[in-house]
Amino acid sequence: MEITTEKHNKNGNNGNKILEQQKQILCQNWRKNRTITSDCVMQAFLEVKREIFIEPSYHELSYADHPLPIGSGQTISQPTTVMLMLQLLDVLPEQRVLEIGTGSGYNAALLAKLTRKVVTIERHVGLAEQARDNLHCAGLEEVKVIEGDGKLGYAKLAPFDRIIITAAANQVPQNLKDQLADGGLLVAPIGATLGCEMLKLEKISQKNFKTSSHGKFSFVPLI
Repeated sequence: MEITTEKHNKNGNNGNKILEQQKQILCQNWRKNRTITSDCVMQAFLEVKREIFIEPSYHELSYADHPLPIGSGQTISQPTTVMLMLQLLDVLPEQRVLEIGTGSGYNAALLAKLTRKVVTIERHVGLAEQARDNLHCAGLEEVKVIEGDGKLGYAKLAPFDRIIITAAANQVPQNLKDQLADGGLLVAPIGATLGCEMLKLEKISQKNFKTSSHGKFSFVPLI
């Protein structure tokens, strides 16, 4: 039994080393290609173990740069997409952030490294519970996970300095526009699930938004 346990631990350590190597390769590629230039976003990626938020059967693919299933018909986005969205969101310390679409909790964990005021909403009860467990495992219990319809936002803690939507919406829900603080930023994939447009909205005034487009992506639909 002692030999078996030792072998298991050794394999576990080897597996962790391989994941760390894959993580470092991603970072090197982002730096080389100038894909990710934000130091704080890169540091958040290095600090959060993505493997915590991946289903065990896909553990060895934790740092593969493509989406993975997480249950309830949902996926965790590829690392590059997650990082690009966070870079666009430009979160500053002490800002209040609202995330729509918690999934397994990975993006919320990254946000929690950028600011300690994170609220995330998940429609699927099972995923919300899974996200809480994952965030607890990552030592990030301060993230507030809400079960509900993300399109309604969370008026109780509004206004938010930053809002991020992690699923494809036909348009930005009005409730979220209303709950964004003046001068705040909202990042969301808008359009069809395949080939939706990544938009960044800056709230100039209550009814005035400055919008910019940042490429085409694919996401599960916002429901």
